[in-house]
Amino acid sequence: MSNTKSAYKAALGVFQQAVRTLATWSGTNLPDGCEDVASLEAMEIAKELLSWQSEADNIGALRLLFDGIGSSNSESESIKPKRHYWQPQAIETVGEEFYPRIPYPLSYPTGSDPTDMDFEKLKQKIQEQIRNLNKYDWQNLALLTLFVEKFGSYIHLGEEDVAFTDITKSTAAIAATLAENPEAENIALVAGDLSGIQNFIYTISSDGALKSLRARSFYLELVTEEVVQQLLQNLELPRTNVVYAGGGNLYVLAPAGEDTQRKVAQVREQINHWLFDCFQGKVFLALDHLEFHRNNIQSKEFSEYWSAATKKLAKQKARKFENQLQTLLGKQTTYEPCRVCHRDDEPKLHPLRQEPDSPLACKTCREMFELGGDLLKVKAIVRSHRKDIRGSCHSIHFQLPATPSLNQEDIWYHLFDSDKPVVVESDTVLLVDNWNIDNYQFKLFKNPVPLLLGNYGKESEQEQSNFIRSEEMVEYAEGIPRVGYLRMDVDNLGTIFAQGLGEAQTLPRLTGLSRQMSYFFKVYLNSLAANRQENMPPNARKLTPSAKRENLLFIYAGGDDLFISGSWNEVVEFAFDIYQSFRSHTGYNPNISISGGISLAETKFPLYQAAEESGDAEEKAKGNGRDSLGMFGQVFKWDEWLGNRDRVLDAFLQNLENYFSREEFPQEEVPIGIFPTVDILRNQLEIGYARSFLRNLLATAQLQEKAIEDLEEKQKIYPEQDKDLRYYLHLPKVAYTLARLPQTMRDNPEFEKVRKALLSPYNAPYFRAIATWLELLNRSSDTTTGKEKEEELRS
Repeated sequence: MSNTKSAYKAALGVFQQAVRTLATWSGTNLPDGCEDVASLEAMEIAKELLSWQSEADNIGALRLLFDGIGSSNSESESIKPKRHYWQPQAIETVGEEFYPRIPYPLSYPTGSDPTDMDFEKLKQKIQEQIRNLNKYDWQNLALLTLFVEKFGSYIHLGEEDVAFTDITKSTAAIAATLAENPEAENIALVAGDLSGIQNFIYTISSDGALKSLRARSFYLELVTEEVVQQLLQNLELPRTNVVYAGGGNLYVLAPAGEDTQRKVAQVREQINHWLFDCFQGKVFLALDHLEFHRNNIQSKEFSEYWSAATKKLAKQKARKFENQLQTLLGKQTTYEPCRVCHRDDEPKLHPLRQEPDSPLACKTCREMFELGGDLLKVKAIVRSHRKDIRGSCHSIHFQLPATPSLNQEDIWYHLFDSDKPVVVESDTVLLVDNWNIDNYQFKLFKNPVPLLLGNYGKESEQEQSNFIRSEEMVEYAEGIPRVGYLRMDVDNLGTIFAQGLGEAQTLPRLTGLSRQMSYFFKVYLNSLAANRQENMPPNARKLTPSAKRENLLFIYAGGDDLFISGSWNEVVEFAFDIYQSFRSHTGYNPNISISGGISLAETKFPLYQAAEESGDAEEKAKGNGRDSLGMFGQVFKWDEWLGNRDRVLDAFLQNLENYFSREEFPQEEVPIGIFPTVDILRNQLEIGYARSFLRNLLATAQLQEKAIEDLEEKQKIYPEQDKDLRYYLHLPKVAYTLARLPQTMRDNPEFEKVRKALLSPYNAPYFRAIATWLELLNRSSDTTTGKEKEEELRS
């Protein structure tokens, strides 16, 4: 939008005051020429509504917002989350690293509370950056927005759990909303949701599917971005009014009234005409708005409106493309289906790539395949109405059709491998995962905006400038040559956003929750994959502590979920790294959990089926009371996989209080749980003995399961018979197996831990998972398919 519009001026004025506050706090002055825009009535009303406290003396260390999730519902003191804070710091990269380091919250009090030195370091960074500002930067809302986010994400401005950046952005959004009519009593929340994403991304099958899948995920991010652009353009609002956008979802604050209602409907109609033509009705945009009294932005009622706006979208999705039903249900000419996505409305298909025997594909799939090959080093994306721009490595065309209310619009997204492409005519430049303020000062950028993408992918060593291929993933895998597929998502996120903060569920806090979730899935996961050693939380457990674990490719990561592929053993370890990082990021709040599922497959195994299998494993994890992982055909709580002793003991005693006693629990040196037992066993097994040992361990698990199954069909001889079978039947078999191991192994001092671990009833439920994991690590080659292998190990 034009920077002369009142909404832009109102938002700019709020951000100028915020940067001025940071300058005062850091002890420096703004450069000459940095004159604030005249204060508008809307700005003052917004500040009053949100209790804005602009005095620099109010700045302090930010408390962890996640601490407040569910705290009002906690029934006992023991499950109340601890109090954490963030160390004051800027968001920035270190040295040659491309992604910023992950900051983990610290518990309070720890004796290492934020010190004056911590604040001084942040102040010095602010001073250095402010010295580089000029009078043109001072009128650049995009730059000032990034400035406040970069330096104000880990400090507060009065309310201890509301970040400086979140209160600033919320105030600017309300000021922009009220700019044209400060007396307006109501405000509108525009909500959008792209449905059909799963079908668009996951239901493809062909060679090179990984590359295409990655491109499809990226493409949908741009579709979401274009919907945002259309809304802001038609409603004449600045970017700061976007509360959240990503993963096919968006929330935008706008003025209330018929004008907003009409324009939202117009954008919805035009975008859906375009989606219908492009994707045969598989992808649909639900877009609506809901009005509420402006006083409710600082009350828990705001979350109720947030939920209500989302529910309105569900009604639209139930009637999707209702204006195009005649076309959708009418007689249509069909042709040979695309071998990749199976659409059948294109009369002529062409080879997916210029190779013999390449599958025939539709235009969209060919474009996605080509796009996937160009995404590795994309640093800037220029949105423009010009078709041809020199230097672009790839261009994506969106042709929005003419509708009764809007003209046809041709938009191109041009991709560049430079973060400062020279483009004279652009309306927006999206800088990918870029926190460097210098890049936003580039004079040829009209409207630079950061675009956060969960986009880590190792470069192929066989195909330069492309992502790692599945053939390389199996080559780098330890043990059995398989690709691993991981899907994870946050449990009950909708409830967290709707009710999690109770009475404190306000606009700035919801903005903060959205931002922190986005940081984790779009920023920190990249950091965790690219530099494991520097980004794991303290005291995290690792099966291979020194390994880099970087043979990964993110297919999608954003919102609150992810889909990642890679060498199977690295994907497994990455899942545990993600879980431990997420738990630390959210302050180990028992009310915030994440579940996941992992599947293994050969390189030729259809990708959509691998996605389904990992999705099924994830669903089973959700069905296990959430906070769980499904892998190797079994589901356990993360604490059981990781062997968190206290949590495993509590779980046993909770369910079997009269059967087990706390005193019987093995001593600290005896590994309990899957991860620690695999860890100690993989270092003990000698080549040549491993196969027979693991086979016996699997046979033991099978014996137990068969005995329990038989018992369920018969009458118990005594009350605790099933428990005796489940926890003690393995003892003779395991003792026999251990006795057959070579004397050199049994004489090893560490072997006593192995013996106690395998003879412990507390490890009995995990035998199959332990043996399967070790078996896969020890197999160097195999000719069976991934599906056959998993079934073989389960039988």
